[in-house]
Amino acid sequence: MNYEVQYIAEKHYSISDVAVIQLTIREQRLILTFDRDFGTLIFKSNERPPAGVLYLRMHQFHPEEPGKWVHQLLKNNDLVFENRLTVFDGERLRQRIY
Repeated sequence: MNYEVQYIAEKHYSISDVAVIQLTIREQRLILTFDRDFGTLIFKSNERPPAGVLYLRMHQFHPEEPGKWVHQLLKNNDLVFENRLTVFDGERLRQRIY
């Protein structure tokens, strides 16, 4: 399974979270983040990326772990990310539709 990943700071250094959301809406990308502010922004604004937001709510982890977790989540055909805030803490997964 291949993914096209774009690290936002490489091309768009220091843009706001709202600008990140707008960019992902235009490019139809899933937001993958460690920043919990995206959940607040989505539910308080009309900026809702159709491809969804995957928030990794972890405080301590080994560098290779997030990639493994994301790969496992994305290959799960029972999960739908579109129009959802998905929160994963390494053990539990919850989703909220927007």
